[in-house]
Parts: sequence; C-alpha cells; structure tokens
Amino acid sequence: MFVTTLTWALLAGYGSLIFYLVHQTTPQRVTAPEFFEGQSKNGEVPGQWLLIASAAISWIFAKSIDNAASLGNAFGILGGIGYSIYYLSFVTAAIALYFIRTRGGYRSIPEFLVGKYGKLCSRLFLIAIAIRLINEVWSNTKVFSLYFGAEGSLGYWLAALIVTLFTVYYSLLGGLRSSLLTDGAQMLLAAVLLVVILITLGPGLVNQGLPVVDADTRLAGLTFCGLAFVQIFSYPFHDPVMTDRAFITGPRTMVRAFIWAGVISGGFILLFSSVGLYARAFGVEGAPSYTVPALFGLPMLLVFNAIMLTSAGSTLDSTFSSVAKLGARDWDNRKGQPTETQAFIGRWWIIAIALLGNVPLLSIYMGDQVGPAIIMATTISGTMVMGLAPIFLLAFLPGAGALSFHLAFWPGLIAGVLRVLENALSTTIFPAWMSLGGGRYAIDLGVNVYGLILCTAGYLIGAWWGSRTQNSAEGRPVS
Repeated sequence: MFVTTLTWALLAGYGSLIFYLVHQTTPQRVTAPEFFEGQSKNGEVPGQWLLIASAAISWIFAKSIDNAASLGNAFGILGGIGYSIYYLSFVTAAIALYFIRTRGGYRSIPEFLVGKYGKLCSRLFLIAIAIRLINEVWSNTKVFSLYFGAEGSLGYWLAALIVTLFTVYYSLLGGLRSSLLTDGAQMLLAAVLLVVILITLGPGLVNQGLPVVDADTRLAGLTFCGLAFVQIFSYPFHDPVMTDRAFITGPRTMVRAFIWAGVISGGFILLFSSVGLYARAFGVEGAPSYTVPALFGLPMLLVFNAIMLTSAGSTLDSTFSSVAKLGARDWDNRKGQPTETQAFIGRWWIIAIALLGNVPLLSIYMGDQVGPAIIMATTISGTMVMGLAPIFLLAFLPGAGALSFHLAFWPGLIAGVLRVLENALSTTIFPAWMSLGGGRYAIDLGVNVYGLILCTAGYLIGAWWGSRTQNSAEGRPVS
C-alpha cells in the first residue's frame, strides 16, 4: 500500500510540474502559428538548444527505453549499440530535409510530396504515418501504465486514463509550443534520472564486468546492428514527430540541432542499455526495465517510474501536435500562415487520436489470438517503409515522379506486411536463403537489404521512364 501511494504521489508531482511549466510559459490561448509551428507569442522561431532538447527527448520514448534494456539483456553491449544506431536517423533526416528545403524550396513534407509526386502519393504517405502515430500512443501508454499495476488492473487503467487526459489538456492549450517547452524540462529531468540509474548500477557492472556472450549471440547482435543501419535510410521519414521539427527553424539551425539531438538521444539509449547488461550479468529474470529496479528497492523503482513517465509524456504531446498538423494542414496540403480555424480543427484531431490511439490496449480482452493480431496490425515497422529511402534521398533525380514513388513505396509496404503476417501466423513466407547473418533478426536483415535494393531499382526505373517520356514529349531523342 505504501509503495502504491508513493507511485501515485510521483505521478501527481510530475503532473504538477508540467502543469506549472505550461501555465508559466503558455498563454491561455495561443495563436495558430504558435500552435502549429512552435513560435513564441512574439513570432520568434524556437532556438537551437530548445529544438535540440525537444527533438532528442521526443525520440527517447518509453518504448525505446524499454527496448534498449531488453536488447542489452538479449545481445550484451551489441544490443545497446544496435539500438543506438537507429538514432543516426537524425543525420539522414537532416541531410535529406536540408536539400528539400533549400534546393526544392518546400516548407513541409506534404508540400514536397504533392509538388514532386502528386496528391495521391502524399496521402498514401500520410496514411502510413497516421498508423505510426496511433502506434506511438498505445505503446507509450502501455509501458508507463505497467508501473501502476498489472496489465488490465485498476491501477493500470487509471494511470493510462490520467496521463492521457492530462497530456491532451495541455496539448489542446498550446499545441507544438507547449510540446517544445515541456520537452526542454523533460529532457533535463530524464538526464538527471539517467545519471542516478548509472550511479546505482555502475559499481556492480564494473565489478562484474560486461556480460560475455557466445559466438551465436554475438553474430545475432551484429545482425541486429546491420538491420538498424539499413533502416536508418528510410526510418526517419515516417516519423512526423521528428520531421515536423525540421521545418520550424532555419535550415542550417535544423541541421546542427538534429545532429546534436541524434548524439544526445543515441548516447542516452546506449547508456540506458546498461540496465539490460546488468540483468544479463547477474542473471536477473524477466523484463529488465521492471526487474532490475526491483533489486534496489523502492527508491530505484520510483526513479524508473519517473523516467518512463517523462519519456512517455514527451512522446505523447509530440504525437498529439503532429496529428493536429496532419489533420488540419497536411492532408489538404494547406500552405501559408496557419489560421485559427485550422487550429480549431487540429484540437479535435488531438481528441480523436487520444481515443483511437488507446483502443489497442483493449486487445487484452479479445483472446490469445485476436489481441496480438490487433497489436501487430497497428505496428508500422521499419521494414514496411523501406521504400521511403529512395523517395526522399533520390528525389532530385531527373524524371522522378509518381511512377517512381509507386515502384518504391508498394514493394516495401508489401514486404513489410508479409513479414508481419509471417510473425503473426507463425508461418514461413520468406525463404531461408534470404537470411543474412544469424539469430532472430537474420530474416529481417535479408528482407530489408533485398527489399531496399528492389525499392531503389523500382524508383530508378520510374525515373528512367519519366525522363524518357519527358524527352519524347519535348521532341528530343529517346534512348
């Protein structure tokens, strides 16, 4: 009972801190540019370090922290390194979006997609990222709610309800502006909590040494590292939490901020994987994010609870602000200064995603087969969006247009769906010869490598055909 009381007191303290920050920094009614673009009330764009903190903490979401610990436990240090490789996505995004902004003159990704590939292609892309945003809601809600009770318990559901409603409240108030300002405080808090965790676990790991893994586990870890590296060329483009922030400051400021954010958030994830290393070194059974802090008693449990709340809260408010922009501006490619009508529509989209995004949590009541299938169906994996790599990275090739988009987008999506079905149905779809490396990610690496080659080839064929058609229309020789 005492532990439960302290856990809820921690939640109340976190809520009070964020409530105070929001009302100190955000007026009762923000303007549309503040709501969608994060500008100050004086019309100033966010500063570089605010953008760095916001971008970094928005990618240190509760699920990623849990994954880092689990991968460290599964593969040793290679698990943490592999997961931190994903944070090189910031570099990929920074370079691609810099040229999209400076060379193409585009002011948003939907504007770029409509201008380059057409409205249909833009909407296909937006549907894909909408599913990703739904996934962000339930996955983060679930991770932090488990600290308040077993899945399905009263404490679990109360925590999910309270944090969701609270985050919706201040997201409705300030949109992206509230998200940016609370992200700065959440980043500082997360950093302090990480230091506490490292100070607690460090001596034991130093004395015990990093866990030794056998050859098969080492190969599996290297395979996962390879998978992460392949996916960084497509993964960042289907995350509007990241890409929305790429258009709210000057291009050069964005590049510097994104590189710093990648270093900070990737370093955070690598260091947090020490929780999994500790579990492996000392033979701790169960999910490391829950079992390791239990070894050190109530204070460490509260620290882990706080870091999960902080990371989940920062991701949820960023998700809500991205959904508002997607529904009110991006879907119809609305250009120019944001309007108050668009802000009104965006607020209703926030309410909608808060409800819809938590529906998958109800899957625990739908049976052993239906529940996991629903969860799997809501998950857009890095495999499904592999075709986004050429769509963004090769966008300025002569002749590239709608055909290039489709020849890259659909093969990747189909491969990803088949891989999801393969896991969900426990069947074999992809032949064994496609595996690269070893361990449970071998087939994923093979599908991603061969799939990326296929998607890129499709894109290049589309560009060649586009150039050929253009030359023919202009009366020039066709090769």
